[in-house]
Amino acid sequence: MRLLVIDGNSIANRAFFGIKLLTTKDGRYTNAIYGFLNILLSLLKECEPDEVAVAFDLKAPTFRHKMYDGYKATRHGMPEELAQQMPVLKELLADLGYREVTAEGWEADDILGTLAAACAARRDDCFLATGDRDSLQLVSDTTTVLLAATVMGRSKTVTMDVDAIQEKYGIQPRQLIEVKSLMGDTSDNIPGVRGIGEKTALALVQKFGTLENVYANIDDKLIKPKQREHLLECKADAELSHLLGTIRTDAPIDTAEGAYKVGEGNKAAAVKLLQELEIHSLIPRFGLDGVAPAADPETLPAVEGSVDVLPLTPSGHYLLAARPAVTGKQGTKNVVLQPEAWYAVQDTTVYPLSDDALVRLLDDPAVTLDVFDSAPLYALAMAHGGWGSSIVWDGKLAAYLLDASASKYQVSELLTSYKAQAAFTCEAWPDAGSLADLFARMKAEITARDEDALYNEIEFPLAQVLADMTRTGILVDRDGIEAFGLRMRSELSEVLARIHMETGSASFNPNSPKQLGEMLFDTMGLPHGKKTQRGWSTDAETLESLRDYPLVEDILQYRAYQKLNSTYVEGLLKVIGEDGRIHSTFNQTEARTGRLSSDNPNLQNIPIRTELGSQLRAYFIAKPGCVLVDADYSQIELRILAHITGDEHMQQAFLNGEDIHRSTAAKIYGIPQEEVTSRLRSSAKAINFGIMYGKGAYSLAKDIGVTVKEADAFLKNYLAAFPKVSGYMDKTIADAKAVGYVSTLFGRRRALPELASSNFNVRSSGERMARNTPIQGTAADVIKLAMVRVWKRLRDEKMESRLILTVHDELIVEAPQAEAEKAAQILREEMEGCVQYAVPLSTDVHAGKNWLEAH
Repeated sequence: MRLLVIDGNSIANRAFFGIKLLTTKDGRYTNAIYGFLNILLSLLKECEPDEVAVAFDLKAPTFRHKMYDGYKATRHGMPEELAQQMPVLKELLADLGYREVTAEGWEADDILGTLAAACAARRDDCFLATGDRDSLQLVSDTTTVLLAATVMGRSKTVTMDVDAIQEKYGIQPRQLIEVKSLMGDTSDNIPGVRGIGEKTALALVQKFGTLENVYANIDDKLIKPKQREHLLECKADAELSHLLGTIRTDAPIDTAEGAYKVGEGNKAAAVKLLQELEIHSLIPRFGLDGVAPAADPETLPAVEGSVDVLPLTPSGHYLLAARPAVTGKQGTKNVVLQPEAWYAVQDTTVYPLSDDALVRLLDDPAVTLDVFDSAPLYALAMAHGGWGSSIVWDGKLAAYLLDASASKYQVSELLTSYKAQAAFTCEAWPDAGSLADLFARMKAEITARDEDALYNEIEFPLAQVLADMTRTGILVDRDGIEAFGLRMRSELSEVLARIHMETGSASFNPNSPKQLGEMLFDTMGLPHGKKTQRGWSTDAETLESLRDYPLVEDILQYRAYQKLNSTYVEGLLKVIGEDGRIHSTFNQTEARTGRLSSDNPNLQNIPIRTELGSQLRAYFIAKPGCVLVDADYSQIELRILAHITGDEHMQQAFLNGEDIHRSTAAKIYGIPQEEVTSRLRSSAKAINFGIMYGKGAYSLAKDIGVTVKEADAFLKNYLAAFPKVSGYMDKTIADAKAVGYVSTLFGRRRALPELASSNFNVRSSGERMARNTPIQGTAADVIKLAMVRVWKRLRDEKMESRLILTVHDELIVEAPQAEAEKAAQILREEMEGCVQYAVPLSTDVHAGKNWLEAH
């Protein structure tokens, strides 16, 4: 028999601090629950146990507290965000069939010890999963500790058996009690012996075996005079520490074989609770994907719906959604077991849709469609010469607007989140009956949050724009990219040859962090930074600080050439379509700030900061007879900052067309603008942008190359010179803490549960997001609105010009040469005129045969 015993509090604690704060749509914390269940699944796979027990501590004092008032007196209380999750976790474990084990007056460690001893008596295998090293004393021939640890910033389970203890500590597991009695334990406030740390304690136990034998040999030469003095002074503390540090094996709990077999639990309740917690991904992993969630008592029975064939001449309003594809394995291959299937709902009738019927619906003037996920529908319509004009609303976009922090949006999960009621039941299409209520609830919430304009004027029309941009794509010069790749590979060979000559080793691999660290810092003795468990850190920041050394400069060049070749040259060549164009997919529902992203390929990351990288843009070209017209917002986030804070100096600088960074430096130092040096301007530029991201003196110091003290003084001077900026930032954080979210000027919300965290670092991260999101998010809203207006204008004026690309604050139109001037005018008018703020928006517009020339 094989028993797995989980230290519930310890693993939950690890999960909580190991995963960023996660919350449900209604604000319940879930990160500890999600992390714990993932760890549980990993343990089940690793151990394949016959029985599972989950031990938890109780709040009541234990016998150790009664023995010593100071026991665990220095421990901080459980964070409230974790405390709220503990009862829910226990309820969920019970529903999943796992038995909780507690004993008043005893600790979870003692439960682990008692169950391990019972297994040992039966010669059964026992696995103890914990993050507490105290349990290592329980390791034996039958007991293995699965220690949850953090290695290189990542969670990892370390298997500790008798051999592992011997290798790490040079003693037997039970002797760890003797070590603890000497060195004490600050986390549990166990005193030990003053002046004796782990190294000395281990040496004494390796030599004498036990605490008793240490005192029996107190005059041995191994014990130094000062140590001897401390040992004699603290003998009572050492003996008390021995008692406190010994895990008991006689806790009053059930130890019978079979007592902890995983039961049936309440699977329907487990599914319901996982859905309510929005942890949908774990439902199939626990084998519950075929289980219907427990019904709410107040839920009324639904009528039976019907399935019919869509009329040849459909009319009226329909709800449109897709049953997602189901994948599985055949041997080692992933295969589609059930393809995606679209269906339409009208009243209580469900119409499964063929491709032809679906296309017919999308542009039928007698039909209006509320859909879930318009992007593929617009793409389908456009592929057949239409525009998807029947689509009037998109539930996926609504879900994103209402909760931008979700990792994905699926109908089945949203039905639970919104507690949507079924108007009818349909076995073949189980979600169909609830669509109407789901959509109605989402529409009502958007209205209640005053986000109707944001949805109707920006998010919804933008989906059609993005579909058209993906369909159109951008032409590339394949031959030019291939030639650039040849150049990169030639440069790589040359720089690698130099690296091998400089290191004196033809086998040196610059891609190996371990080899690189040893070469730079051990062999060559260069100044080094932090050392990790795997060796010296050779991250970009470390190497940049050593750029003056020729070898390091070559290493950085090697990395740059390698990235350009592998990520961009090889990556771009793979995704060129048959028409010679790249059709990047634009993602509208990913970024929490409202920004767009793209993939296959990610055109947002095409390099521009380096001369070599920016040359890639030369291979994005206009088709014959056309030019690319590129319009880029000038300092849009700073202009929004000036508007949002109401700072008169910043506003006046923009209104006068001044250099905002030079103007800022002059204001901070009280000098005329003509006396501002390039160094002062660079510092002002760094702080102008840094203030929006909540950067402190330390980060600012690194950005502008000064001491932290100088950066701190510079920061204070800035905030004194621009009190309205400082006041706005403080008020934004205070308001966000009060309501739990921040908003853009368009009303887009971003929930910030981090602001309520008891953890300083998490809370500080939330404050940085609170400062930046209203500004960056408003800029994202502005560029989206501009895209909608530019696209509509080009279409309404029946121009051949097409909006084909957006990257951050930049829009690109491919225009026939004869339309280029008018396209540039439309870009400027719509981008600068889409909002009216206290300072004007400004665009830089240029045209060229390729992206590099046009930018």
